[in-house]
Amino acid sequence: MELEYGGLPPAPTAIRFEPLHTHTLQSFQRALFTQYRVFHADEPSFHFRLDLIRPEREGPFPAVLTGDGCYRYATDEVIREILRRGFLFAQFSRVEIVPDLYHPGRASGLYAVYPRLAFGALAAWAWGFHRTVDVLCSLPFVDRSAIGVTGHSRGGKAALLAGATDTRIAVTAPNGSGCGGAGSFYLPGPGAEQLADILRAVPYWFGPRLKDYIGRDQELPFDQHFLKAVIAPRALVSVEGLDDHWANPTGTWQTHLAAREVFRSLGVPDRIGIRFRPGGHGHSLSDWVAFLDFMEWQVRGTPPLAPYDANPFPDQPPAFSWKAPRGDSS
Repeated sequence: MELEYGGLPPAPTAIRFEPLHTHTLQSFQRALFTQYRVFHADEPSFHFRLDLIRPEREGPFPAVLTGDGCYRYATDEVIREILRRGFLFAQFSRVEIVPDLYHPGRASGLYAVYPRLAFGALAAWAWGFHRTVDVLCSLPFVDRSAIGVTGHSRGGKAALLAGATDTRIAVTAPNGSGCGGAGSFYLPGPGAEQLADILRAVPYWFGPRLKDYIGRDQELPFDQHFLKAVIAPRALVSVEGLDDHWANPTGTWQTHLAAREVFRSLGVPDRIGIRFRPGGHGHSLSDWVAFLDFMEWQVRGTPPLAPYDANPFPDQPPAFSWKAPRGDSS
């Protein structure tokens, strides 16, 4: 955590939230839309918005949470599918937590609340997931045992980190998260983004010490199957594009195989899954359906229609074996 992401910002002593308005959405077959403002109780000048859409009937409902409100990857079609299953949809904008700019500085958002800490943007965005889960667990119409988090690309990296560091999250679902997410640092496939690439483009996503490993990827004392494994025995599913080479689908398959051994050793082999589809970097309705089917399986016991560990790379044997971390794995 410390080496890769700069550590997590601390949780506040409390959060405070207030509804700004609620109204019925006729276009979603009588769903209720509520917008909240969420405040940091120790620093009330810091706040962010949470949007929530739920079926207009009695709950509690499983919750699907994304931090991708800044890009709105959840289309109306996606939200209808979530509601059709009797889930509620929750969304915040991670760039309200900290900005996502090439030269963001550290004078705004959560950086200003904790000016002496060195956490990167991914850790701050994961903190945003955690504070939103605080809100969801306080709402009477939310099934707090059935909260799933997802995000695409950089949002998927943040969702994976959030799920690995908060045991209240039942299902973690990174989508096309690649380098620093579900992909492998040790095993970059053809055309995959590597450590030097991502730190050249967006160094502020990570902790300041990670740059010491540029050109020394194989000397890192961890790879991303470590992060996946700590989610066990809770549930994890990755959704990937076979043609999304920059996001390293072959390396993502390898971290899946390695983490799967931990789930198996804990007696929960069905709580880890991966689904590959043709195509490139995107968060399509079919990706959402793959995640939602998996979540229904986990929280309701509904059997999936297709397997979640079909091998798209039959010529690749497992590349990792579990052993003690080398050096500093903090």
